[in-house]
Order: sequence, then C-alpha cells, then structure tokens
Amino acid sequence: MEPVAIVLTLALLEYFAFGVLVGRARGQYGVEAPATTGHPIFERYHRVHQNTLEQLAIFIPAAWMFGVFVSPAGAALLGLVFIAGRIVYLRGYVEDPKKRSTGTFITLFAQAVLLLGGGVGALLAWL
Repeated sequence: MEPVAIVLTLALLEYFAFGVLVGRARGQYGVEAPATTGHPIFERYHRVHQNTLEQLAIFIPAAWMFGVFVSPAGAALLGLVFIAGRIVYLRGYVEDPKKRSTGTFITLFAQAVLLLGGGVGALLAWL
C-alpha cells in the first residue's frame, strides 16, 4: 500500500498548491478575504480549488479501496492519472472555463475505475 500512500500524498500536495495559487490570485487581483468573488481569474482559481476538494472526497477512499481489494500498483497509477487530470483541469479552467472538459473527463475516468473497481473488489472479497 506504500505506492497508494505516496500518490495520496501527492494528490494532497497538489490540493495544497492549488490553495497557494488561490492566495496568490487573491493578492494579484485585489480580492480581499473573506470575499470569494471579485475578479474572474481569481474566481476561476478559487473554483478549481473548491472543485478539487469535492473530487478528493471521492478519490481518496476510492483509491484506498482499490489499493486494498484490487491492486496497490493499479491504484497508484490511476491516482497519477487523477493528479494529471486535475492539472489539465486547472490549466483549462483558468484559461477559459469552457476548456475544463478534458481535465474533467480524465479526473472522472480515474475516479470511476477506482470507485467501481474498489467496490467490486470489496464485494468479491466479502463473498
């Protein structure tokens, strides 16, 4: 399970980095806390950060289940796909929110495989 723990750490570091980008955009575009609106580019960074948090709520337990019941190496590889998907999502969304689709697809693909695979693996282990 070490590869899974390493990739989960990378995903959390990515989320942390996205938070730093939000803070930097807040200063760059003059959006004073606690405001979460004000400048469109700041709002895009903020939405990427919040959307990533929403995805982590599914990704983390799904990766753990897949790692335990299917394959730690497979979970780690799919976790790297998830992380890459979030980077593509960030780049697309900040440039133009209409360009977030590729990153969304990559993220959802990795999550779906992890969640369904982990769930089926747990069910088979139980039976």
